[in-house]
Amino acid sequence: MPELTNPRSERVRSVRALAGRSARQRHGRYLVEGPQGVRELVREAPGDVVDLYLSQAAAQRHADVLAAARSAGVPARTATPEVLRAMSPDAQEVLAVARTRTSDLADLLAAAPRLVTVLHHVRDPGNAGTVIRAADAAGAGGVVLTEASVEVHNPKVVRSTAGSLFHLPVATGAPLRVVVDALHAAGLQVLAADGAGEWDLDDLQDLAAATTSSGSGTGHAEDARRADETPDLTAPTAWLFGNEAWGLRPQDRDLADAVVRVPLHGRAESLNLATAATVCLYASARAQRRA
Repeated sequence: MPELTNPRSERVRSVRALAGRSARQRHGRYLVEGPQGVRELVREAPGDVVDLYLSQAAAQRHADVLAAARSAGVPARTATPEVLRAMSPDAQEVLAVARTRTSDLADLLAAAPRLVTVLHHVRDPGNAGTVIRAADAAGAGGVVLTEASVEVHNPKVVRSTAGSLFHLPVATGAPLRVVVDALHAAGLQVLAADGAGEWDLDDLQDLAAATTSSGSGTGHAEDARRADETPDLTAPTAWLFGNEAWGLRPQDRDLADAVVRVPLHGRAESLNLATAATVCLYASARAQRRA
């Protein structure tokens, strides 16, 4: 098809409008910006792609994206850099429009995940996207964004996942109590991450390592854990993380089986949400892998 050259065309305006939530909800479409996100979208969910736009230079730089699109029958068009900047200034001249889809919580849990991430009242799109990426890297089986959290198809969320959005299910919209009840019913313990937590993550990692090194899992460390109901990092776990500014409210923490703090060995006042989430998720992933 002919190259798109008019940055003021109706097509360009309709694509640019998807940066806004109302347009995404009205049309059931969202933007995937940048070569990495588009690459993973085309590889993992080609049926969701409505349109793919690249500049001629980007089509040469990222020939694998275009080849994968053609192989999957995904419609692709070239556009001038001016047109692509008008569609999205953050796309690096590679942009896709995709159909809006989210995973159902029941479907996520039906796969019997051993590690799940729950974000509650998380509002910053960059944080949410980075946690989804960290969950993917740690091997989590899914991510849940409760009601009042940022919209998962916000362009900054999608960009921040760097393609991980298309690697694991992300369920959205349920109240926290409903989510926790479903997690418990699926056999997962729920650990809330909070700086005032009763349990120290380093201690839990040491205990998990001592238990798994005993071979049978019935040594002194296991006996001690059972005696005081210490959280078990080797067990199927859902980590609960709260708002960037105020964390988890007391009533939210009360829904969890235990509240765990990430120790601060230096002079930093705290860790940001995405960093704390990464530390917790990798602690569970390592313990589960050794079990």
